[in-house]
Amino acid sequence: MPLATTRRTGLVDQVIGQLREAIAQGEWPVGSRIPTETELVETLGVGRNTVREAIRALAHSGLLEVRQGDGTYVRATSEVSGAIRRLAGTELREVLQVRRSLEVEGARLAAEARTEEDLAKLTELLAVRDRALDEEPFEDFVRADAEFHLMVVHSGHNRLLAELYLGLTEAVTASVATTSQDHLTERVEIGHQGLLDAIADRDPARAAAEAGGFIDQLLLREESESPRPRA
Repeated sequence: MPLATTRRTGLVDQVIGQLREAIAQGEWPVGSRIPTETELVETLGVGRNTVREAIRALAHSGLLEVRQGDGTYVRATSEVSGAIRRLAGTELREVLQVRRSLEVEGARLAAEARTEEDLAKLTELLAVRDRALDEEPFEDFVRADAEFHLMVVHSGHNRLLAELYLGLTEAVTASVATTSQDHLTERVEIGHQGLLDAIADRDPARAAAEAGGFIDQLLLREESESPRPRA
């Protein structure tokens, strides 16, 4: 998304909005360095103080990280994701517990509200995910798996739930990478065809059970391998 020269009213808010949109649209991926202060000043047509204040606000909300002497980097794609990253460094068990809550309800709603277009997209994403399972690089599989789960929630057509889940993008992707690596090493089946079939059949109870059962297995594995916190 190309940045545009701002109007002269509410400059800081306008700059914050444009930078936030560029991050959300993937113009600057998580971990990448955004343009320098000088470049932003020239592109946006505002003063240095305006750019600094906007960056400071986005850093405070968790989207950006200012590294003195190095530059400013994208830390998260939304304020929700930024808050999650600050709150939880984050234990895998906690991420899986939150994923379970959102994904079970998302699957149930998807089975009730999905459209034929949603189903076609889910089928396509699952095929991409399954092909990536035996291909390289591993990151392609992780990304495809996370996109499938996101589309399941999106297919429930509850905008607030979808927004909350979208805020978990980085945490979900990291948990997929961690849990999938173990499964791939042991060649354990981690397919989601049952979930897709339940959504296709418009069976909310079965869809919820499929989504919850999968994460329950991951939680059991994680809890068996990690010491429980002392009271």
